[in-house]
Amino acid sequence: MRRIRYGVAMSLDGYIAGPNGEADWIVMDPEVDFAEIWAQFDTALMGRRTYEAARARLGDAAMQTTKAFVVSRTLRQEDYPKATIISELSHESVSRVRAQSLKDIWLFGGGELFRALLEMNEVDAVEVSIIPVLLGQGVPLLPPPAVRTSLKLSSSKVYHSGRVSLVYEVQH
Repeated sequence: MRRIRYGVAMSLDGYIAGPNGEADWIVMDPEVDFAEIWAQFDTALMGRRTYEAARARLGDAAMQTTKAFVVSRTLRQEDYPKATIISELSHESVSRVRAQSLKDIWLFGGGELFRALLEMNEVDAVEVSIIPVLLGQGVPLLPPPAVRTSLKLSSSKVYHSGRVSLVYEVQH
């Protein structure tokens, strides 16, 4: 079965976006091989706000090489033919996503969706790229209330820029 991996950039003080959703502090690092990272996935699983932000920033072309599954109670499938809208998050809907994926699934953006899937024991790995910046406020990696979850470090890498990438396996 395909693994769901939460891949996210985070400030040193634990935020994945600024207070207004801004991500301008996430700078591209030439040492990071994004093509290699993207090649590991054929499916993106995200919430509505992350999907809308990705479409606004990258357009529909960004989703052509990746199947997009969007968890939303408000978006209508007929308005978004290039994505699959999941109106009700459940073990069954997550199983359908896993079954349609040939590679691992990138749980992309959104702390609330991460929290919901973590509570359902549907997250297999947490992959955090810590950006050397302190935001002071913003969108937390894991918004409260959240369940306690044990993780096991499986790899780490420090970049010359000060970025640190950590990969943890979720201990179910």
